[in-house]
Amino acid sequence: MKPVIPVRSAVARMRPYHPPLEGRDGKLRLDFNENTIGCSVLVRQAIRNLTSAAVCMYPEQESVRREMAKFFGVHADELLLTNGTDEALHLIVDTFVEPDDAVLLVEPTFAMYRFYSELAGARIHALRYDAAMQFPMNALLSALRGRRRLFFLANPNNPTGSVLQLADLRRILKAATKTLVVVDEAYFEFSGITILPWIRRYNNLVVTRTFSKAAGLAGLRLGCIFAHRSIAVLFRKAQSPYPVNVAALVAARATMRDRCFLRDTLREFRRSRKELEHGLKQFGIPFFPSAANFVLLFLGTRAKDVVASLARHGTLIRDRSSDFDGAGYARITFGTLSQTRRVLRQLKEIL
Repeated sequence: MKPVIPVRSAVARMRPYHPPLEGRDGKLRLDFNENTIGCSVLVRQAIRNLTSAAVCMYPEQESVRREMAKFFGVHADELLLTNGTDEALHLIVDTFVEPDDAVLLVEPTFAMYRFYSELAGARIHALRYDAAMQFPMNALLSALRGRRRLFFLANPNNPTGSVLQLADLRRILKAATKTLVVVDEAYFEFSGITILPWIRRYNNLVVTRTFSKAAGLAGLRLGCIFAHRSIAVLFRKAQSPYPVNVAALVAARATMRDRCFLRDTLREFRRSRKELEHGLKQFGIPFFPSAANFVLLFLGTRAKDVVASLARHGTLIRDRSSDFDGAGYARITFGTLSQTRRVLRQLKEIL
């Protein structure tokens, strides 16, 4: 049955995005790049200490935002809190993209860049990583000479795990004289590469961060937008007044106060990365160097069977073949060292 009210043409043209929504609980989840250690014990304590009065009030975020600005080394008026990075991306598009504007992507990358751009009625100009997962720098610089309203860049990129160095990022920003460059640093903690301090130097730069990965707060949905004051004030104008819930706010404060948790988490993931890459080499499975908390591997025609077999063993990894015209790629999140050893044992049995 057709709706009585005609749907927007941009929505009618969109292809549905179908991530797994159920059935992951109780399994070894190495498919969504979550922190499989969990969150800080201080986060759990903070949430347990929430009073009924705090829960029934609309959340007050300003004191947390000021503390977070100090934590990240920015001014409070250069920072917005968002309901996950998803809301951050949506807000950026809502603020700057008109129907039929051109948005520039390098794919495969995070699907929400295309999703929110298409929802706004933008035209997508997509470049591609090559077969060796090399970034098309020359093609990008050429494309930036045209009228592109936004350029979205995940750095490190998901799902390739590749990362651009500071010199390349500087070249992009200098070339983007008519384009807002959005650098998504969701995996910054794992790569150590950031251009957050550059927001005061470039008023065509926006940086996003998330508490969903290293901090282990994916279930609470908390993200950040960082931008020059002249841009941040526009985002604030377009944002709803209460975007972040009270549990996420107290969790953020607790996370920032537990630096030991983040240090220990990153140390464990580095050990896990080394173990997983060593195991993949032993099995003869090609993979691509990663600066994030996951690795992209090539399984060829076995990809779907391997993903399904691991799922039957209680381990979830992500089939990314659709990102590469059906070729057999999969992505595995780095878990704890014991979790990595578990998935390697399962792969040995399957292969």
